Amino acid sequence: MTDTLTTSAAPDPVVRQSPLGRAWALVRNSWRGLTSMRTALVLLFLLALAAIPGALLPQRSLNAQKVDQYIADRPTLGPMMDRFELFDVFGSFWFTAVYVLLFISLVGCILPRCWDHYRALRTPPVPAPRNLGRLPHHSSETDDRTPDEVIEAAKASLRGWRTEVRPGQRDGEVTLSAEKGYLREFGNLVFHLSLVGLLVAIALGKLLGYEGNVIVIANGGPGFCTTSPAAFDSFRAGNTNDGTGMTPLCVRVKDFTADYLPTGQAEMFRSNIDYQAGTDLSTDTWRSTELRVNHPLRVAGDRVYLQGHGFAPTFTVTFPDGQSRTETIQWRPDDARTFLSSGVLRIDPPGGMYATDEERRQNQIAIEGLFAPTAMFNGSLLTSSFPRMDDPAVAVDIYRGNTGLDTGRSQSLFSLDPEMVKQGRLTKEARVNLRPGESTTLPNGAKVTFDGAEEFVNLQVSHDPVQQWVLVSALTMMGGLLVSLLLKRRRIWIRAYPVEVAAGTVGQRRAVVEMGGLARSDQAGWGAEFDRLRTRLLGAEN
Repeated sequence: MTDTLTTSAAPDPVVRQSPLGRAWALVRNSWRGLTSMRTALVLLFLLALAAIPGALLPQRSLNAQKVDQYIADRPTLGPMMDRFELFDVFGSFWFTAVYVLLFISLVGCILPRCWDHYRALRTPPVPAPRNLGRLPHHSSETDDRTPDEVIEAAKASLRGWRTEVRPGQRDGEVTLSAEKGYLREFGNLVFHLSLVGLLVAIALGKLLGYEGNVIVIANGGPGFCTTSPAAFDSFRAGNTNDGTGMTPLCVRVKDFTADYLPTGQAEMFRSNIDYQAGTDLSTDTWRSTELRVNHPLRVAGDRVYLQGHGFAPTFTVTFPDGQSRTETIQWRPDDARTFLSSGVLRIDPPGGMYATDEERRQNQIAIEGLFAPTAMFNGSLLTSSFPRMDDPAVAVDIYRGNTGLDTGRSQSLFSLDPEMVKQGRLTKEARVNLRPGESTTLPNGAKVTFDGAEEFVNLQVSHDPVQQWVLVSALTMMGGLLVSLLLKRRRIWIRAYPVEVAAGTVGQRRAVVEMGGLARSDQAGWGAEFDRLRTRLLGAEN
């Protein structure tokens, strides 16, 4: 009996990576995953998904008061939503993170594709396959021309195609490779590069631009000039813009006109304005133009938009000694359909009327209430039935006392501080409904008269130094998308080789010609195009 000694092969040694190698592998694999087209599509979907709260919820950058009201109405859910920056979606950390990751992913996957496309443009069409009969479209014909004549005639007919003639494996065999549709991939790359350009232009616009909103009284109001951010009611500058160096511009509003449907829905807003810009400021030249919704004034790189309108009631307070003061202040439209508005007006007595400042403060007048452009009364309750100023009226509470005008504390433009009423610093003197020209007299002898109302417009001055590149990027995106969708990438191959025929045979044919075609993406219509090419190149009807 013979014992057989068997030896097992030694196991392969385990190769252990160094910590640096593992870290590099992690970085490499993460980069490959981030720059894949699948990741870019997922991030693009997430960006669209993340923008939904910005469209459904009020945003602090557009209407801070509406955001505050939304949070106040939802004391539990509102602060939690604010903590996640749902009222400042487009400036939130999570939206910015998705935005930056999408940008990196697009750049990381587009640049290699650009290099591959460049190499493809410099690479000749691929050689003809060994068996053309396996292609989706194929034909085989005989021709009385020589193989060289067949190939040269086909090459001359393929204008606009990239062609390459090569010798075949048989004696006398010649092949022709032709390819067309390189612009399809080029259009695809242009689309994605333009998308990156659009993202960059928007980001630069937010960094370098500024945006200010200001309410201007129409019909001879004082207007405004862009001398500083203080000239605006709200101002938002880019991260690299401190509000200095703004484009010099002055605007005053001559009138405002609104067209309404019988239902009260606004159809069109128009406002005639005068403006100065550039050398007009030094020559005191005013130019006239008309603002309409989505038709801004474009001047000196800035755009002035007509964003909204409302009403500014006018009150005159005649004090006991006969001196009077008249104020016109915008009130906030609370009902977008009827423009029932609310607000407050604070009037300080003229200087010298009272012996001390403290006595003067105790006799300030505050008027708070509602304004209806087309009044409708339900008993003594006022509401508005139409947004046009057909029959204006106000329902107001009139207070006397310290309104806080000279305390230095910020106050709401549209309401009094209830604590001042609660503390007795303001005393209610009257509650009245007034139409234009009507007045009421307070217990101290002061008379408050409602003089009517003027319309005001909300103007937005927007400066974006790269706005033209946003337009260019958007147009090239559309062009690249159309090219990538409409063009087809297709290839054809022609192989011609000689055959032996008997000498002197009538109608002898000297070459066999095979033709095959392949579309890079199987699209409808390629079969018909292949048949047309076969007929044109080979002269075959069947």
